[in-house]
Amino acid sequence: MYKNLKIGLALGSGASRGLAHIGVIEVLESYGIIPDVVSGSSIGAVIGALYCSGFDFKYASHLCKGLNKKTYIDVTVPRIGFVKGDKINAILKLLTRDKDFKDLSKKLLVVATDIKNKKLVVFDEGKVYEAVRASISIPGVFVPVFKDDMILVDGGVLERVPAKILKDYDVDYIIGVDVGFNLKTSSCKSIFHVLYESIDLMEKELFEAKKQEANKLIRVDIEDVDPIGFEHVDETIEKGRVAALRVIEEIIEELEFKAANKQELI
Repeated sequence: MYKNLKIGLALGSGASRGLAHIGVIEVLESYGIIPDVVSGSSIGAVIGALYCSGFDFKYASHLCKGLNKKTYIDVTVPRIGFVKGDKINAILKLLTRDKDFKDLSKKLLVVATDIKNKKLVVFDEGKVYEAVRASISIPGVFVPVFKDDMILVDGGVLERVPAKILKDYDVDYIIGVDVGFNLKTSSCKSIFHVLYESIDLMEKELFEAKKQEANKLIRVDIEDVDPIGFEHVDETIEKGRVAALRVIEEIIEELEFKAANKQELI
């Protein structure tokens, strides 16, 4: 529909709340809005990698409901993280079909944070699952990924919704998706909740202080969903659909305006 425009989609972090990204993608595609470049941070990197790998999201609900913590959590002696990450690494490798970035159907950018060199790292080559494993490494929860001269943790530490990096790829229009923060009182049921929600709160302050680079930021109202676990899969995906539908007409108008103006310049 917008063949003369290059569209970017930035999927943000937010643990299991990031399943809402699936609902957003489904709505965008149903209106003919197909991103050319996808960037992802943490759970956004997971969903982005599955999307660009050709994973059929109609199976996502059954897949998540079939997971239990023993499937993807391998607890280790907590020297630098409680979760070793080998199990989830194997799951990511399977779901992305062990693809390299160059084999994907769309351009994918995966964001991680290098705490050794204190900078953002963007992966767009090599094994997809390895980059995603780095991007989801919540500090204190997952053992970091040691790669080359880097120590890699969750991309959301520095770039919760990685829209800005898309500007380096000649994108005409950027759609960002933020799956929100837990603004309700926490029960802190586990050490994982304590660590995650502490990081979540810090990310919130950083996110609100930074200029957001997306042309349209879709905010999903999802603060009532526990970010640790997959008890509300269908509800979370539906919240993504609702959020996207709320702004879809605005997105279409802006895309049509940009497409018309670009055509005039050709």
